[in-house]
Amino acid sequence: MRESAADTPGAKAIAGRRTGELPAAGGVYVDTAIWQWQGLKWAHLLADDADELHCFAARLGIHRVSYQGPPRTPVPHYDITAYERQRAIALGAIACSRDEIVAVVRRMRSRAGVPRTHAA
Repeated sequence: MRESAADTPGAKAIAGRRTGELPAAGGVYVDTAIWQWQGLKWAHLLADDADELHCFAARLGIHRVSYQGPPRTPVPHYDITAYERQRAIALGAIACSRDEIVAVVRRMRSRAGVPRTHAA
């Protein structure tokens, strides 16, 4: 029997969180696909651990050359399409609001000892 999208680990994590509550550490996160580029909507795929991020991206079929992180960008992430976002959630990524993803980024920077910038 196939698991419905509502029964996936990512969906269960979303359902179990109160609005505004920071997602638990130790996961893979995706924000809402709101960024328009080349006729598609894009989202960000992040993780608390770089190895976990790269492994998860590989499971989605995303090549490592697509990785965006230091020194080019301050936040280690992959840009993914809205379709890839849905697949990521089905594989267990935690869907986050804009505020939640900013909180995740702040937590990641705090752990790494990176000073806070104007954006997050």
